[in-house]
Amino acid sequence: MEAYLDCNSTTPLDPRVFEAMKPFLTGRFGNASSFHQKGQAARHGVEEAREKIADFLGVEPGDLVFTSGGTEADNLAVKGAMESLGPKRRHLVVSAIEHQAVLDAARNLKEKGYAVTFVPAGADGVVKPDAIKNAVTDQTALVSVMHANNETGAIQPVQEISKIARARGALFHTDAVQSLGKIPIDIEAIGADLLSVSAHKIYGPKGAGALYIRKGVKLKALTHGGHQEKNIRPGTENVAGIVGFGKAVELVAGQYQKDMEKARALRDRLEKELLKKLAPVRVNGDEARRVPNTLNVSFEGLDGETLLMNLDLKNIYVSTGSACTAGSVEPSHVLLAMGIPEGLARAAIRFSLGRFTTEAEIDYALAEIPPIVERLRKAATHAH
Repeated sequence: MEAYLDCNSTTPLDPRVFEAMKPFLTGRFGNASSFHQKGQAARHGVEEAREKIADFLGVEPGDLVFTSGGTEADNLAVKGAMESLGPKRRHLVVSAIEHQAVLDAARNLKEKGYAVTFVPAGADGVVKPDAIKNAVTDQTALVSVMHANNETGAIQPVQEISKIARARGALFHTDAVQSLGKIPIDIEAIGADLLSVSAHKIYGPKGAGALYIRKGVKLKALTHGGHQEKNIRPGTENVAGIVGFGKAVELVAGQYQKDMEKARALRDRLEKELLKKLAPVRVNGDEARRVPNTLNVSFEGLDGETLLMNLDLKNIYVSTGSACTAGSVEPSHVLLAMGIPEGLARAAIRFSLGRFTTEAEIDYALAEIPPIVERLRKAATHAH
């Protein structure tokens, strides 16, 4: 038996997505920039996918630029916007709980002489609009705050934050990689000028993402080459990946509410049982305002990495922090930015469920986790 509970890192490819991609990996292998029939068949696949994604997001197809994923979309938004604005506005505001892609892009700009303010989150994992308001000045070019956090699932007050940015003449970017397919995304209501999404978090392939760019927003290209994607993102398109992304979004549009109702019920059961059997356990992040599939808990008196490895031996797949920082033994930057003590941050495990998570997987996890946690806690007290 196994239990894959790491859907915020990546999701399995939906078989229907795989079927949609297959023709573009075989017969329709043309370059979407070629004028012959093979090329035009590929171009048609790309543009059809663009329409499906735009339709779901309620925007024009021409407002979407395809990228290699969320990381590239975030970099293009943050660096592309800052570097296109010239000398007048050289200040960037980002939350301290952003994905590494936004944080590292911000640090890179800081090295280049831009002013950057990192705004922490509250203890509930939510960035407070007032904290953003205090950080924004007339020199601010861009404010970037994610829609939902990848580690805690906490949903951010992006509507209020975008209004604050607008009022000072700054652009607003939101990383919606973890909210796509989990909660409704209304770009107009959010007031986003730039919004990042990715395919592999919604049962699509890895290597495909997109950036929504509001009409009139100028971005400087980060790479140089051909004229693809309106000169903003050159390079031959990942046609099969983009087609898969389109299909994944089409499926999400039809079933994400149902998927999430199921995920929420399983997540709530997992949470309730873990809290009951293994106290002291602390749930990290706002329990009311979070995406339905995510549970981040600290098992007090334990080291998360050790627990992760022990669960892995039982084929229970979870994570400590985000997948992109795995390999670093630092405690989660998200939990530290919420003011959670380092010991508790190190004891944190993230469970994230999805479309294919079953009742049996939760049963298995609930049978295996308690004895492992108890054994590790005993060992830890003896070590002291």
